[in-house]
Amino acid sequence: MSEKLILELDTGVVTIETFSEQAPNHVARIKKLADSGFYDGLKLHRVIDGFMAQMGCPKGTGTGGSEEPNLAAEFNDINHARGVCSMARAQSPDSANSQFFICLDDASFLDTQYTVWGKVVEGMEHVDAAQKGEPPASPTKIVTFKSEA
Repeated sequence: MSEKLILELDTGVVTIETFSEQAPNHVARIKKLADSGFYDGLKLHRVIDGFMAQMGCPKGTGTGGSEEPNLAAEFNDINHARGVCSMARAQSPDSANSQFFICLDDASFLDTQYTVWGKVVEGMEHVDAAQKGEPPASPTKIVTFKSEA
Protein backbone atom coordinates (compact mmCIF):
# COMPACT_ATOMS: atom_id res chain seq x y z
CA MET A 1 0.00 0.00 0.00
CA SER A 2 1.42 3.35 -1.00
CA GLU A 3 1.53 6.23 1.43
CA LYS A 4 2.27 9.89 0.96
CA LEU A 5 5.05 11.88 2.55
CA ILE A 6 5.06 15.68 2.70
CA LEU A 7 8.46 17.28 2.06
CA GLU A 8 8.37 20.98 2.83
CA LEU A 9 11.33 22.80 1.30
CA ASP A 10 11.93 26.50 1.78
CA THR A 11 10.90 26.78 -1.91
CA GLY A 12 7.49 25.09 -1.34
CA VAL A 13 5.66 21.86 -0.49
CA VAL A 14 6.37 18.59 -2.32
CA THR A 15 4.14 15.49 -2.04
CA ILE A 16 5.85 12.11 -2.51
CA GLU A 17 4.02 8.83 -3.05
CA THR A 18 5.95 5.83 -1.69
CA PHE A 19 6.56 2.46 -3.35
CA SER A 20 6.18 0.26 -0.26
CA GLU A 21 5.81 -2.97 -2.22
CA GLN A 22 8.97 -2.46 -4.30
CA ALA A 23 11.19 -1.10 -1.50
CA PRO A 24 9.56 -1.85 1.88
CA ASN A 25 12.68 -1.40 4.04
CA HIS A 26 13.73 1.84 2.37
CA VAL A 27 10.23 3.32 2.63
CA ALA A 28 10.08 2.30 6.32
CA ARG A 29 13.49 3.96 6.94
CA ILE A 30 12.61 7.22 5.18
CA LYS A 31 9.28 7.35 7.02
CA LYS A 32 10.88 6.61 10.42
CA LEU A 33 13.56 9.29 9.96
CA ALA A 34 11.08 11.81 8.56
CA ASP A 35 8.59 11.34 11.38
CA SER A 36 11.37 11.59 13.99
CA GLY A 37 12.37 15.03 12.66
CA PHE A 38 15.77 13.80 11.39
CA TYR A 39 15.48 15.65 8.05
CA ASP A 40 14.09 18.93 9.40
CA GLY A 41 16.53 21.79 8.73
CA LEU A 42 18.92 19.76 6.53
CA LYS A 43 20.33 21.21 3.29
CA LEU A 44 19.97 20.05 -0.28
CA HIS A 45 23.75 19.65 -0.46
CA ARG A 46 24.12 18.54 -4.09
CA VAL A 47 21.82 19.84 -6.81
CA ILE A 48 22.87 19.24 -10.41
CA ASP A 49 20.77 20.97 -13.07
CA GLY A 50 19.18 18.45 -15.43
CA PHE A 51 20.13 15.54 -13.16
CA MET A 52 19.07 15.43 -9.49
CA ALA A 53 18.71 17.11 -6.08
CA GLN A 54 20.33 15.23 -3.18
CA MET A 55 19.52 15.64 0.52
CA GLY A 56 19.44 13.80 3.84
CA CYS A 57 23.02 14.29 5.08
CA PRO A 58 23.17 15.58 8.68
CA LYS A 59 26.66 17.00 7.99
CA GLY A 60 25.45 18.86 4.88
CA THR A 61 28.40 17.48 2.90
CA GLY A 62 27.18 14.17 1.49
CA THR A 63 29.39 12.20 3.89
CA GLY A 64 26.96 11.54 6.75
CA GLY A 65 23.97 9.40 7.63
CA SER A 66 21.66 8.54 10.49
CA GLU A 67 22.59 6.35 13.46
CA GLU A 68 20.48 3.56 11.92
CA PRO A 69 22.37 0.68 10.24
CA ASN A 70 22.85 0.82 6.47
CA LEU A 71 20.17 -0.86 4.36
CA ALA A 72 20.51 -3.81 2.00
CA ALA A 73 19.70 -2.81 -1.58
CA GLU A 74 16.13 -3.27 -2.81
CA PHE A 75 16.77 -2.63 -6.49
CA ASN A 76 13.59 -2.71 -8.57
CA ASP A 77 12.45 -2.12 -12.12
CA ILE A 78 11.12 1.41 -11.60
CA ASN A 79 12.74 3.82 -14.06
CA HIS A 80 14.73 6.79 -12.74
CA ALA A 81 12.43 9.28 -14.49
CA ARG A 82 11.79 12.92 -13.59
CA GLY A 83 10.34 13.15 -10.06
CA VAL A 84 11.53 9.71 -8.94
CA CYS A 85 12.98 9.47 -5.40
CA SER A 86 15.89 7.10 -4.95
CA MET A 87 18.43 6.34 -2.23
CA ALA A 88 21.95 7.70 -2.43
CA ARG A 89 24.71 5.33 -1.38
CA ALA A 90 28.48 4.83 -1.35
CA GLN A 91 30.31 2.24 -3.54
CA SER A 92 28.64 -0.70 -1.83
CA PRO A 93 25.10 -1.45 -3.06
CA ASP A 94 24.17 -2.09 0.60
CA SER A 95 25.29 1.30 1.95
CA ALA A 96 22.10 3.40 1.69
CA ASN A 97 21.20 5.06 4.99
CA SER A 98 19.44 8.45 5.10
CA GLN A 99 20.46 10.32 1.96
CA PHE A 100 18.23 10.33 -1.07
CA PHE A 101 17.82 12.20 -4.32
CA ILE A 102 14.96 13.38 -6.51
CA CYS A 103 15.54 13.11 -10.26
CA LEU A 104 15.17 16.46 -12.04
CA ASP A 105 15.19 14.73 -15.43
CA ASP A 106 15.49 11.22 -16.89
CA ALA A 107 18.40 9.36 -15.23
CA SER A 108 17.71 5.86 -16.55
CA PHE A 109 21.45 5.09 -16.48
CA LEU A 110 20.92 4.66 -12.69
CA ASP A 111 18.21 2.02 -13.14
CA THR A 112 18.71 -1.19 -11.10
CA GLN A 113 21.78 0.33 -9.37
CA TYR A 114 19.98 2.52 -6.82
CA THR A 115 16.83 1.77 -4.80
CA VAL A 116 13.81 3.72 -6.03
CA TRP A 117 11.37 4.26 -3.13
CA GLY A 118 8.96 6.97 -4.27
CA LYS A 119 7.85 9.58 -6.78
CA VAL A 120 6.90 13.25 -6.54
CA VAL A 121 3.18 13.55 -7.33
CA GLU A 122 2.80 17.24 -6.52
CA GLY A 123 5.12 20.24 -6.19
CA MET A 124 7.96 19.21 -8.51
CA GLU A 125 8.40 22.90 -9.39
CA HIS A 126 9.66 23.44 -5.82
CA VAL A 127 12.38 20.83 -6.32
CA ASP A 128 13.27 22.48 -9.65
CA ALA A 129 13.60 25.82 -7.78
CA ALA A 130 16.30 24.44 -5.43
CA GLN A 131 19.65 26.27 -5.50
CA LYS A 132 22.04 24.46 -7.86
CA GLY A 133 25.61 23.52 -6.99
CA GLU A 134 27.92 20.93 -5.39
CA PRO A 135 27.43 22.35 -2.80
CA PRO A 136 25.12 25.29 -3.60
CA ALA A 137 26.34 28.72 -2.41
CA SER A 138 23.14 29.24 -0.40
CA PRO A 139 21.48 25.81 -0.23
CA THR A 140 17.77 25.16 -0.23
CA LYS A 141 16.69 23.63 3.11
CA ILE A 142 14.16 21.08 4.25
CA VAL A 143 11.69 22.83 6.56
CA THR A 144 9.85 19.63 7.57
CA PHE A 145 9.46 16.12 6.22
CA LYS A 146 6.72 13.83 7.56
CA SER A 147 4.03 11.29 6.76
CA GLU A 148 0.76 12.70 5.51
CA ALA A 149 -1.65 13.08 8.44
